Amino acid sequence: QVQLVESGGGLVQAGDSLSLSCAASGRTFSNYAMGWFRQAPGKEREFVSTTSRSGRITSYADSVKGRFTISRDDAKNTVYLEMNSLKPEDTAVYYCAAAASPGIPSRQSTYRYWGQGTQVTVSS
Repeated sequence: QVQLVESGGGLVQAGDSLSLSCAASGRTFSNYAMGWFRQAPGKEREFVSTTSRSGRITSYADSVKGRFTISRDDAKNTVYLEMNSLKPEDTAVYYCAAAASPGIPSRQSTYRYWGQGTQVTVSS
């Protein structure tokens, strides 16, 4: 069992930056690939970014590539999402998730454990 708690969401203006954190507890953190997903109002949840179990490889959705950076600190059992040059279309509830899988999975079905989400709102 893995428990995930996101934090760092808030209200920012377009062009601003924001950092999200996801603290994990329970099973060994390093056994899991970690991902970030988001869900905007009226939309389905979509993939944002993921990092492998080792943290050596990462993947990003085209919509955030070059603006967002995912990282992990296994000593702190925490995964981060650094978001820069935020746009109004980035407004969503952001979720972190854990997958007992190799590589950099982007399929939501691969992720067994999910956090409760943190709201990010970007005003124009």
